[in-house]
Amino acid sequence: MKSNKANSLLKLIFLIVCSMQLTAQEKPNILIIMTDELSAESMSFNLGNQYINTPNIDQLAKTGVVFSNAYCANPLCVPSRSSIFTGRYPHEMGIQSNDEKKVDPTKFPSLGSIFKNAGYSTGYVGKWHLPYERKVPETHGFDYLPNTTGNGHDSISPQLANDFLKTKRNNPFLLVVSFMNPHNICQWARGEKLPDGAIGNPPPADQCPPLRPNAKPSVNESDIMKFMRTSMQNSDAFPVGAFTEDKWRQYIWSYYRLIEKVDAEIGRVLQSLKETGKDKNTVIVFTSDHGESLGDHGLMYKGCRFYEGLVRVPLIFSWPGHLVENKQSDALVEMMDLSATLLELAGAPIPDYFQGKSLLSILSGASDGSDHREFVRSEYFDALDPHFTGGNGTYATMHRTKSHKLCVYHGKGVGE
Repeated sequence: MKSNKANSLLKLIFLIVCSMQLTAQEKPNILIIMTDELSAESMSFNLGNQYINTPNIDQLAKTGVVFSNAYCANPLCVPSRSSIFTGRYPHEMGIQSNDEKKVDPTKFPSLGSIFKNAGYSTGYVGKWHLPYERKVPETHGFDYLPNTTGNGHDSISPQLANDFLKTKRNNPFLLVVSFMNPHNICQWARGEKLPDGAIGNPPPADQCPPLRPNAKPSVNESDIMKFMRTSMQNSDAFPVGAFTEDKWRQYIWSYYRLIEKVDAEIGRVLQSLKETGKDKNTVIVFTSDHGESLGDHGLMYKGCRFYEGLVRVPLIFSWPGHLVENKQSDALVEMMDLSATLLELAGAPIPDYFQGKSLLSILSGASDGSDHREFVRSEYFDALDPHFTGGNGTYATMHRTKSHKLCVYHGKGVGE
């Protein structure tokens, strides 16, 4: 026991010393790869290769640390991304929907601004969904931002990333490559053209992945949750009310194809990183803004509930030779911890207002993460969304420990 404690202490001391020396040594480059609507388990390193194959994400898992209990601050794009990039909870910023609301960049500076002030070159490629004016770099700090409108296109983003990576510079960089898929599953469910390219028609249901274990409505489902579920199922935007079990299996098959599609684009980015010789000194972070219902409780899409498929997201840190490799941590993690960790890796001070906690002691092997957080928190404004519940929306919060989850729909007398 004493030997284990001594080893952990030595590792921690080594980590602190290395961090103090970053001003004299080359700081690491940072590459953040984001997907949209990817559930935490939907990759082949978790599920095996029978129904899905994600070799590029799998390689990051093999050469890094996978956090299996990482939770988003809000299961909706803009609030979640805003939280990641500011280190603040969405309610602190007043960002609770996907509206194009902007925040005061002096009060809520983004990672782009923070890293730029720390001497980094900064770039952002692909889907935006952040509360800053894209065409005004002073508001967000990203000097390289080729997509100033729309959400970009997944097949083009790797080339734009390559253009940034091959630029010669004397300072380290922070590059965000933000992909849209597997979000295209929403268009697939509505029978619409997929924005990022076709995936082919699904095979017969008996050749598709099985239904998920929790495909049926919750046991003892409350009246208001049943009302929310059936209202959403009957909406034209989420037309799954008439889905048969066979259709749900084809839905999952299609979702997996979209994940494979974005995995291939991620592979192109990683190849560019290697070809430009920057892979040896680059910390790679892979994540998603939120998950996907994927048929859980008969639902698709995101938002207004706190089911695990929605709020638990993938999170991988990979920097071979510097961080622990091929490890899975079950530490409770909030996505704001991502940005706090990157600041510490870069030797930059973590602002006092940051709600995130650095994961570096886990990544270095100095800690097993058991005491990282006692619980994680998520929130949603207009939970039991009035779009589906006739104006009965409410503010909701989730608190989750490793053994229990408490969800409260404030003002409605409803919780679970």
